[in-house]
Amino acid sequence: MPLDAEDDSEGEDGGDPGDTSLVAVAADRSLPDLTSYDALVSALEALLLVVDTPVDEEVLAGAVDQPVERVTETLRSMAGDYTDRASGIDLRRVGEGWRFYTRDTYAPFVEKMLLDGQRSKLTRAALETLAVIAYRQPVTRSRVAAVRGVNVDGVIRTLVARGLIEESGADPETGGTLYVTTELFLERLGLSSLNDLPPIAPLLPEVDSIDEI
Repeated sequence: MPLDAEDDSEGEDGGDPGDTSLVAVAADRSLPDLTSYDALVSALEALLLVVDTPVDEEVLAGAVDQPVERVTETLRSMAGDYTDRASGIDLRRVGEGWRFYTRDTYAPFVEKMLLDGQRSKLTRAALETLAVIAYRQPVTRSRVAAVRGVNVDGVIRTLVARGLIEESGADPETGGTLYVTTELFLERLGLSSLNDLPPIAPLLPEVDSIDEI
């Protein structure tokens, strides 16, 4: 607020001796200067350490009050630096934003300490169903069942509950609910987009050639 505006306000309200001290305290608690590259890196690291979902450049830029272009360039430089020095921290742009991950090389140590061998894994049936949906989406429940040769109702419910797949409208021909993978699916696999999936789709039959069950 301009100083003259502040003075006018005090004159109208009769003034408050405490206002001046509050302004002084606020000034003393000014934010760190992020002019230097190292300072901006430190600020971004602090933010990325507390997020549990990927956060985009615009949000980070707003948090540090810096241009989006500068923040984006710094994030890319940070990611390259972590990789070049084989850091245990892996900064990736996944889905719609950036997030810290454990570098694959050192993941076993993290699992050993935190998980103590008790991993919560998807069943083989769930993994197979998820693979069919990932490579053939959008796809109906019945077509997934046709590919797998078994009923997949329960597995579909599990995948939806875990946030790995979601409904995406209805099949115009059959009216059946279509399923697609989610941003969480990409995040868990460390992928930026579905285009980064390994090329194993040819091993699956084309859904157009499968009769509805």
